[in-house]
Amino acid sequence: MATAETTSNPTASNSSLVPMMIIGTLFFIFGFVTWLNGALIPFLQIVCDLTETQSLFVAFAFYIAYTVMALPMAWLLERTGYKNGMSLGLVMIAAGSLVFIPAAWSQEFAVFLLAQFIVGTGLTILQTASNPYIVHIGPQESAAARISVMGLLNKGAGIVAPIVFTALVLGEFSDVTAKSVAAMAPAERAAQIDALANGLILPYLGMAIALLVLALAMKFSSLPDLDIEEGDEETSASNSEKTSILQFPQLVLGALALFVYVGVEVIAGDTIGLFGSKLGVANATSLTSYTMAFMVLGYLLGLVLIPRYLKQEQALMLSAIGGIALSLAVVFSSAESQWLSAMLWGWMGLPTLPNTVAFVALLGFANALVWPAVWPLALSGLGKFTARGAALLIMGIAGGAVLPLIYGLISDASNNQQAYLMMIPCYLYILHFALVGHKKRSW
Repeated sequence: MATAETTSNPTASNSSLVPMMIIGTLFFIFGFVTWLNGALIPFLQIVCDLTETQSLFVAFAFYIAYTVMALPMAWLLERTGYKNGMSLGLVMIAAGSLVFIPAAWSQEFAVFLLAQFIVGTGLTILQTASNPYIVHIGPQESAAARISVMGLLNKGAGIVAPIVFTALVLGEFSDVTAKSVAAMAPAERAAQIDALANGLILPYLGMAIALLVLALAMKFSSLPDLDIEEGDEETSASNSEKTSILQFPQLVLGALALFVYVGVEVIAGDTIGLFGSKLGVANATSLTSYTMAFMVLGYLLGLVLIPRYLKQEQALMLSAIGGIALSLAVVFSSAESQWLSAMLWGWMGLPTLPNTVAFVALLGFANALVWPAVWPLALSGLGKFTARGAALLIMGIAGGAVLPLIYGLISDASNNQQAYLMMIPCYLYILHFALVGHKKRSW
């Protein structure tokens, strides 16, 4: 496995604490921005009067940027270096945040989608740079544990983001749902939608300013650039005749695993608000926080278990099996009963949810360890091809654009609950990668 070397690299220093802290800050930022989508989707469904499928274009515009822009951003990183590229990524996210202001004024869905694409492009730079950085900052066998630390920050931000959105944007209208707005008289509905849209302006302006300040801080930070050598002699010899990243089966199959994984992760995180809103659950825009909370629990468990008690591929296998079981539970459980959430968190005084919605939240637990396990397994043995391999894995994030749209189409054709059946073949593929796919070294 390739390592980060030379005097300018993090492994050359006695401690990787400072680079980990800086990259950790980035993971929190793009976690916050990413999981705002879970609140934005039901919000824009109301403001722009959208169908289920149309509202999920919010996620599509965001995640498709990873596919369209991954290779251009990898090219950009090669020329700017990792630190300058990350700073530029923060500037682009700030620019996308500013586009939300005219979008709110006009209430034009196309402008919201443009803003989402710009934000997604900025995050593409950050993801392309930060994930291989964390993989190569220490030993290969503990890479999943390091990514789990980053995941804690990322998903912790995912808990905070929908709650902050609901508090700052919705304010006194936090109980508004698609169901309640549909029951209003036309004049009252128009006034309500105007008030909701205007609530976006100040929070997104504040976020843009904060991101620009962070971009400057990144520019002048002490973060060393990453320089990945070809690796050990065995890796170099095995790669000597290879000319393309497509000649690495573990990488290609890993990119497909990330495609289906990000799809199911986004469905679990971003559709729970739509599902809850349709059922009339109060504060539906904050429901993503439940899914993220269970992801955080999963990451904490991963830190304890990997690699001391569980190998990365074993954690991946258990995650896939859990995802299959929970997807079936979503489909076949009752929307009338709330015993599950009452048992799990109702005793703490937190609002309970219908069982169907609670099982969607629990999918966060099954999803938590997939991303940190797939990355090191897919990049294993790539050597000098690591940077381009990372770009291919980032392109797999497009699953977050495509699969939620399929979920939306199935929802419109049948219903929300039945649509979750589409997640089962996705988890079956992840199981295949855990058992077989990551071991392949030739086609």
